[in-house]
Amino acid sequence: MRITAFTDLACPLDGAPLQRDGASWRCAAGHSYDIASQGYVHLLPVQQKRSRDPGDSKAMVAARRRYLNAGHYQPIAEAVRRATLAGLPATGGSCLDAGCGEGYYLRQLAEADDDRPLALLGLDISKWATLAAARQDARPAWVVGSNARLPVLTGTLDRLLCLFGFPVYAEFARVLKPGGRLLQVDAGPDHLRELRQIIYPSLKPERPARASTPQGFVRIDTETLRYPLTLTGADTLADLLVMTPHFYRANAEGRARAAALTALAVTVDVRLTRFERVGSAGPAAPVESTPTGD
Repeated sequence: MRITAFTDLACPLDGAPLQRDGASWRCAAGHSYDIASQGYVHLLPVQQKRSRDPGDSKAMVAARRRYLNAGHYQPIAEAVRRATLAGLPATGGSCLDAGCGEGYYLRQLAEADDDRPLALLGLDISKWATLAAARQDARPAWVVGSNARLPVLTGTLDRLLCLFGFPVYAEFARVLKPGGRLLQVDAGPDHLRELRQIIYPSLKPERPARASTPQGFVRIDTETLRYPLTLTGADTLADLLVMTPHFYRANAEGRARAAALTALAVTVDVRLTRFERVGSAGPAAPVESTPTGD
């Protein structure tokens, strides 16, 4: 890809356009946000935080970086890249990864063999994730922010990625252009089932898949990505567990059983759903959703 500068940032306090001013971003009202030496900018005001250090911890981010960089989810990244570029005009566009973590999927997108220009923005509520992303690749713009109030101007995005994350459909509809596309990846019913069978006393019955389409969108299609994966080494298995919500949901006994493993064959089972923004850009009614985990 020919990566271009992302210029459609909005002030998280008043929603006004932010303009680059040396080592800061400023809005007309005088709100200013410094760019860190590592290249990211913090656009999550303290009054919008629910805790002092929200999002993934430093340990979770490091585990996810090691695991993803080893290529275990490369087929998912390739599917996301194809779906992102499909239908993108020759003039290119802009793409936000909402909940980008340490930036793996945006880095894979940036490496696409494609001459179209694309402005990339990675956003995560975790400062540790954003810091790790900025340190690994300076081409996209990286911001600390929240999906609940995206620091992005209304109706400016061509693509929005929400990968194993927290969808806030009202905000996604607001920032996407009419005709822009939301790509959502969620865990399928068999995703990491073999690991879950080890760490939990029993597995809860799977909830029926959500059939509704968020207001402001039409569903294009859903693709199932399913493949076997053999993981070897206690460190690799520990990274997989730590990077998922299962590490905190499992009890001490379950985590101990996982820690004793040196190899495990697991199933990767995810759903990639494409939605298209319809109507005019603007507020849309929220649809509740929760992340299903890596």
